[in-house]
Amino acid sequence: MIQVYTGNGKGKTTAALGMALRASGAGLRVFIAQFIKGKNYSELAALKKIKNIKVEQFGRGCFIKKTAHAKDIAAAKKGLLKVRKIISKETYDMVILDEINIALKLNLLELKEVISLIKKAPKKPELVLTGRYAHPKIIKLADLVSQIKEIKHYYKKGVKVRKGIEY
Repeated sequence: MIQVYTGNGKGKTTAALGMALRASGAGLRVFIAQFIKGKNYSELAALKKIKNIKVEQFGRGCFIKKTAHAKDIAAAKKGLLKVRKIISKETYDMVILDEINIALKLNLLELKEVISLIKKAPKKPELVLTGRYAHPKIIKLADLVSQIKEIKHYYKKGVKVRKGIEY
């Protein structure tokens, strides 16, 4: 199955991490590929304690404004290659491609490569794709799509990011 969590609201990665936690509790093995991200987010400390969840980041750890650098593209391509190998081995029950939709939007990856990965994936593992701006072709391929819509956000009141809440 292919699941997509997209939209401009807060909670897409959180939803995917909740799925990883549930899967882990059921004894399933989970691989999380975080595209664009390269910083030490708080969830990483918790996930390291869970033996059947593995996380790898494929980003430089900086916010990409407008155009990506060659290093950003190389990191994303490395991540997609790793995910392709993991899926082909079928050793994981769930593979989460966190922020892959943003990686596509920023042209770090080619849409045709991601679509090929989805189409060629065996029934195992469950694939979960997160990030704003999910491409309509990915939405069409998915079995489940949830759009997380922002109604109100405290950032607009000037609240800064908080450790343990946003990162």
